[in-house]
Amino acid sequence: MLPPLIRRPRRSAPHRERGVTMALVALAIVGIIAMAALSIDIGTLYQASAEAQRAADAAALAAARVISMSGLTGDPTNMATWNLTCNAGGPAGLAAVAAAQQNAVGGMSVPTGSISVSYSAGSAAVSPGSADCGGAGAEFPINPVVTVVVQQTKLPTFFAHVFGIFNKNWNAVTASATATAEAFNSSNAGSYGVQPRCVKPWMVPNNDPLNTGLPFINTGSNGAIEHTGISPAGVIGESFWLVPDCSPGATCVLISTTPQANPGGGPSPSLQYVPGQVPPLGSATAIPSSKTGACSAISGSAYAEAIAGCDQSTQYQCGMTGLNTVDLNENPVSTNDTSNGAQCLIHQEADSASDVLSIASVTGQDTLDPFPTLPATYPFQIQAGTDNPLTNAGLTGGTVITSSTSIVSVPIYNSPPPGTVIAPPTTPVTIVGFLQVFINFVDNLGNVYVTVMNVTGCGNAPSTVLQGTSPVPVRLITAP
Repeated sequence: MLPPLIRRPRRSAPHRERGVTMALVALAIVGIIAMAALSIDIGTLYQASAEAQRAADAAALAAARVISMSGLTGDPTNMATWNLTCNAGGPAGLAAVAAAQQNAVGGMSVPTGSISVSYSAGSAAVSPGSADCGGAGAEFPINPVVTVVVQQTKLPTFFAHVFGIFNKNWNAVTASATATAEAFNSSNAGSYGVQPRCVKPWMVPNNDPLNTGLPFINTGSNGAIEHTGISPAGVIGESFWLVPDCSPGATCVLISTTPQANPGGGPSPSLQYVPGQVPPLGSATAIPSSKTGACSAISGSAYAEAIAGCDQSTQYQCGMTGLNTVDLNENPVSTNDTSNGAQCLIHQEADSASDVLSIASVTGQDTLDPFPTLPATYPFQIQAGTDNPLTNAGLTGGTVITSSTSIVSVPIYNSPPPGTVIAPPTTPVTIVGFLQVFINFVDNLGNVYVTVMNVTGCGNAPSTVLQGTSPVPVRLITAP
């Protein structure tokens, strides 16, 4: 092999250039670590922001739900009533704070002082709001709006403060979020109507048993609540019995306008109901209970399952002529379907040896304060029963709660003229509104003792239908 024609002289690297690569690598590692640390902190702060938004959403919905079930929308002219529900220390604000604090932000509960709740009238007027609903305006009870602001201060940054990216007081980093929710009562509210799900199949006539001669809903031109206000002056808080109207296989009168006597004795009259037609067996899932024997007794009855569970299939079409059906083939008395389904729903234990029960002889179910004395004190306070499923998670019986399976919706139908006789099996009816009631207890004859929490009509010729599990829908909205 021939040697190369040109040879480059060999030169050794100067001593001063040795180790440069190592220094560059070391500097690069520092930069990489700094960027990784910063990305971790930024991710943490983004997560805290999302957690703050969840807390605000939950708080706004909780406050709106309390307003919905307090009957406030059923009492649109009573300023004093509004403030009982949503003044500075009212149950709506307390529910908002409790819901927000159940959602940790940055691994910590949000301090009470960092949660603000304000109220306004209508979704177009969410800002500015007032600290209590007494200053929210005359339209507030028609479309009450709640805005909640959640702030979590002193969020920790794990690495960024080391590099001086934030100021020396690095604990001042804050995550904040705002959420707005509204409750909507379609009574006398223009072209909007409601079509709630999970409605219980107890069709009741449009006849207030504690105000003989007055309907619940004005079926004229506006669909407004006829007897607004808090009991005894109004319908909100009234307590009465729902009793079966007629048995299958025979003609029956729908519906007698004369309130029946209280089946358990006492001064309260009653309101007759007829079973509504329910979907086939299996369309509604029963709510399990570990203690009440009634849950095991509802098997094989679609009607009982629709009571004990959530009937998502039946469309209770408010304001639509003759589009719902009563089913006189169902016998709530002889089959115990109403008793078993309702006792399972509310987790009630009862003395099976007795048919006609008193409110003092049953246990397990949630109650309205002050139990067993009725009528309940307004604004309503719900106390967890000893059989409430939350007790398995450590909740103590008697604790005030804001949600309960004892709160149900019942359709109001436009009853035919007094004395109208019909024969089984079924007949179409027109729903004109809904009662939102609290089930105090159920006896073993299909009689249900309830307290009215709210009332809603179908609106004025509703063309837009709002759906949900309550006749007074609650939803999150976006502030303008």
